[in-house]
Amino acid sequence: MAVYKVQVSTGQDSLAGTFDTISITLVGSHGESPKHVLDRFGFDFQPGSVREYKVPSERALGPILLIRLHKEPYSFFPENMWYCNTVQVTSPEGDTYRFPCYRWIQGYRTVDLSLLSPAQTPCDESHYLLQKHRREELGGILDPHSPPRPGERTQESWLAAPLPRSNHQTPLPSPGNGVLFKGSVCVSPEYVFEHWQEDAFFGYQYLNGFNPVLIRKCTALPENFPVTQEMVAGFLGESTSLQEELQRGSIYIADYKLLEDIPTTKVNGHQQYIAAPLCLLHQKPSGEVVPLAIQLSQHPGPESPIFLPSDSEWLWTLAKTWVRNSEFHLHEVTSHLLRAHLLAEVFAVATQRQLPMCHPLYKLLIPHIRFSIHIDVLARTFLISPGGIFDRAIATGRRGLAELLRKALENLTYTTLCFPDDIQERGVASLQNYYYRDDGLKIWAAIESFVSGIVAIYYRTSLSVQSDHELQAWVGEIFAKGFLGRQASGESPELTKYLTTVIFTCSAYHAAVNAGQFELAAFMPNYPSSMRKPPPRNKAKVTLNPGVDPRGFSDFDASVFTTLPIPFQRPLGTYPEEHFTEHEPKQLMAAFQDRLAEISREIKERNRSLSLSYNYMYPPNIENSTAI
Repeated sequence: MAVYKVQVSTGQDSLAGTFDTISITLVGSHGESPKHVLDRFGFDFQPGSVREYKVPSERALGPILLIRLHKEPYSFFPENMWYCNTVQVTSPEGDTYRFPCYRWIQGYRTVDLSLLSPAQTPCDESHYLLQKHRREELGGILDPHSPPRPGERTQESWLAAPLPRSNHQTPLPSPGNGVLFKGSVCVSPEYVFEHWQEDAFFGYQYLNGFNPVLIRKCTALPENFPVTQEMVAGFLGESTSLQEELQRGSIYIADYKLLEDIPTTKVNGHQQYIAAPLCLLHQKPSGEVVPLAIQLSQHPGPESPIFLPSDSEWLWTLAKTWVRNSEFHLHEVTSHLLRAHLLAEVFAVATQRQLPMCHPLYKLLIPHIRFSIHIDVLARTFLISPGGIFDRAIATGRRGLAELLRKALENLTYTTLCFPDDIQERGVASLQNYYYRDDGLKIWAAIESFVSGIVAIYYRTSLSVQSDHELQAWVGEIFAKGFLGRQASGESPELTKYLTTVIFTCSAYHAAVNAGQFELAAFMPNYPSSMRKPPPRNKAKVTLNPGVDPRGFSDFDASVFTTLPIPFQRPLGTYPEEHFTEHEPKQLMAAFQDRLAEISREIKERNRSLSLSYNYMYPPNIENSTAI
């Protein structure tokens, strides 16, 4: 008779425990034990508990390769989910085997767990039992008749209960309350209220606001934007001209052409309107970026005037407000929803469907897709569902949102997501005071160095990349269900770039386009979601009522910030669950964390000399995954 010691760790979440009967079967190289009920006096699997049990076997099992956890009914209690962290088995000889779970187990079923061991690609797996388990793990996920998997393999569906829909009286969170916005405040809402009409602050938001991905260098004016030297001469200075500034590289443009022909809806009984403007920007020798000219449509002509700083203060403010309204739609739907959330979900689903838990890329990526599915389920439920926030408060409604998403997806490229490539493609490598770029390049390089080290450990040749069928299936699913235009990965540098793109998108990029929403958007005129009158077609006929709908925006603002809470924040580079066991990956993690700490110090030092600090890509403020 051999007796094995079994230690079971249950998750900390308040819903993690279960009253169901839990049994275990040990599978070794020499056989397997009978199913044994794990039962001691009291509540065995309560949240946060670590319980020890003795499991008998008629004979020694040899090295333990797998364990089977059996979840079955207990008495009259209803079934409830169980979040199992780890199971540790100690043999009679004193050998210890750890089996990571880190998942919800739902329903009455049996779950096989493989040994916490060095990460292995399918080419490295040697024991037939582990090869079989690897195939069955993925086969169960891909089987359309198998029980739901997202809530089982990651802590997705049950960690944070959605809050009820808000109404106009819902109190908004404060950036000073230390909860949602701890440490991330760059610009206070009070500052926005005082400066929102200023050209310098308008331009600043293109560089370091929460949508810093639209601005691009303009070396030649578009044919549909006929700005002349005479129009802007007074704002460029006597010693230069528009053509000279174009050649010098100090002229930039923001083009909202994706919004053209997007349908709109009614909000609070009023028809809504959107524009597809063009905005010309100039970076002064001082480094300030200011608007030079605004056209509120893509079609020049008598009914599409060009607004200038020389117009009356009211007209110029109105034109900028229309641009900020267009900024709302492009940011929320394309920069935020599509690029940061829906693509993160594609990465998350492909990772869980195509990579087994023992795969090195699963171990690398799983911390960076935590809550990605959960937060998108909440968004579908409360924001973009029938009768949700977009239908009730946003000019496009769901119909317009779907059309805008379609157009944005058609225009999205792999280059767009690769941060250094995007900076070069938009021509903003030399743009002054562009802290989003400066901080982002540092973080990209830190992630790339970390990922390159991981890839070098497990893929020593290009052939090892090409022959990993699980990796190729992962890339293929992202291509098929996403957009990236790459059906396979063939070289180690390509794989490194691909993985860096995934991690950067789910962490640093999302932080950049998400973190500043409250402080910059709380004052509605700076970021209006609804316009109740069409864009002006004649400067002389503009009234003092711009058509901004504050009621719609207050509904959107309050609902978003109370519907989508941060479950539990984990900064970039945080790895509390042990997935890698080898020394080399752990060294790389430590080096990655050290580099992030160094970047943090550099950002803090830089911010001391700025009137407006930039903290959206400050590593302690970057969530490890798309979790809000």
